[in-house]
Amino acid sequence: MSRNAKINTLLLLLVAALAVLPLALGLGEGKEEPFAGADAQAEAAITELKPDYEPWFSPLYEPPSGEVESALFALQAALGAGVLAYYFGVRKGRRQGLAQAERQPAAAQATATAPEA
Repeated sequence: MSRNAKINTLLLLLVAALAVLPLALGLGEGKEEPFAGADAQAEAAITELKPDYEPWFSPLYEPPSGEVESALFALQAALGAGVLAYYFGVRKGRRQGLAQAERQPAAAQATATAPEA
């Protein structure tokens, strides 16, 4: 197994542990919504500290359900991952093209300057 494969395997195991450990250790037990997002936790803290708090503005679009909200969040994440993958793919392709052009400059010049019959 190469060094990169070992590092990738170790990183994959670390990510899996980060996902499973909170569930296995029961870190969310005793709470109504144990793994609620930061927005929900902030809203709960604000209403607990200052019950008469009025928000400055309301959202432009309020999804009809939590499932729709999750789907929109997943779509946003997928689009972001697609943009990043496209960028890194284009960057790698340019590097490979430059490297190939540097390896074959004489052959390209010879075919470009060859006299036609």
